[in-house]
Amino acid sequence: MKKFVIVDDDVTLVNTLQRRLSQPGWQLVCFSDPVSAVQLASQQAELYLLDLRFAQQSGLEFIPVLRQQLPKCRIVVLTGYASIQTAVHAIKLGADDYLTKPVDFQLLKQSLFGHSEADSVAGTTNEHGFLSAEQIEWEHIQRVLAEHQGNISHTATSLGMHRRTLQRKLLKHRPS
Repeated sequence: MKKFVIVDDDVTLVNTLQRRLSQPGWQLVCFSDPVSAVQLASQQAELYLLDLRFAQQSGLEFIPVLRQQLPKCRIVVLTGYASIQTAVHAIKLGADDYLTKPVDFQLLKQSLFGHSEADSVAGTTNEHGFLSAEQIEWEHIQRVLAEHQGNISHTATSLGMHRRTLQRKLLKHRPS
């Protein structure tokens, strides 16, 4: 049986994730109290879903230890405090994906269970198979833009960038 570890201090969310992400052949182990990276690695899980802000800890602290001890495990960071800087930092540390709360469960399931090299879109990964910083930034911009119903000014303010900078980034990625 494969093992899947969820680390989040929001007990209600952990219970919801536990119900919604149960998969045949998978054992779910949940932590909602402070835990060490060594304790997490000792679980020898194939999947880790880490909250970015966990109790008095940062989920980012766990990534290097997990990646070193379990190089083939899948690590997904889930956060209610998304920023481009933390997304890039998480990916550089070795996270496989970075998702924001509230999370779309279909997207989360796909990120956790449905990932394969063949599913990767050309040009979105670097030589190690991770999303590029540019792709993470683009996806984050798209999420925030959707949250603000396409309003460029509100999105730019929320992202902490000038409106014209955001417009240039949107034009650069405009579909042909």
